[in-house]
Amino acid sequence: MQGNPFTAGRPERARKSSSSIEAEAGEAFRQFILQPEFPCVGAKAAFNSESYALSVYGELGAADSTAELSGALYDFTRSEIRQASEYATFVAIFAGPPALDEIAFEDLVWRQLNQLHELDAPHFGWDPSVRSDPADPHFSFSFAGQALYVIGMHPNSSRAARRFRWPTLVFNPHEQFERLRADGKWKRMQETIRARDLELQGTINPMLSDFGETSEARQYSGRVVDEDWRAPFAVKQSGKAPPKRGGCPFAH
Repeated sequence: MQGNPFTAGRPERARKSSSSIEAEAGEAFRQFILQPEFPCVGAKAAFNSESYALSVYGELGAADSTAELSGALYDFTRSEIRQASEYATFVAIFAGPPALDEIAFEDLVWRQLNQLHELDAPHFGWDPSVRSDPADPHFSFSFAGQALYVIGMHPNSSRAARRFRWPTLVFNPHEQFERLRADGKWKRMQETIRARDLELQGTINPMLSDFGETSEARQYSGRVVDEDWRAPFAVKQSGKAPPKRGGCPFAH
């Protein structure tokens, strides 16, 4: 089995910036998802079945956070949880920065994704099931050769379902969307999630769309963006083929 290319030869780092909140943040996120009014039944299924990985890092978009996150995210894409569960998810909680507004959070989300991609590109090609151009309706973020739908959360989000105490990124394998569609589960789940979100917020999230209609990059940060908005993301060509393999329903 191939070793983790993001941790090989790297000394283990002390995580002083995040260790003080690790247990608190992990339990707080679990309670946030499992509260009765939280709209996403897919997320609830992941936590009720223990089909998730969760880690706490320092600053969102910082180099040391990226180094740690890349190794953990790679491990998740090869994990038993990822292979066995149709609701597998990876949660990355960051100790800071605090008090971000929606635009500042969006900037850091894309800084973080760019940094992950820069580490990823020398090792893996883009998942061929999705596009790498963030303006393309079939775009999805790709890491370790696997397409991942990204959900951003932070304290000042305009959407209640994304309003969490610490900056957070949730990564959901795109392949799960296709499995749910093939099993006939996706449409019912989508309708349930949207109805629950309407009950919680009073409005449907205006950025939501089905894959292939508009780029999902517009949904990652949770902010309402203009029609001419474009994700600040630059893809690098790696020349590497993605590994052969055998979305999450959390906000589509």
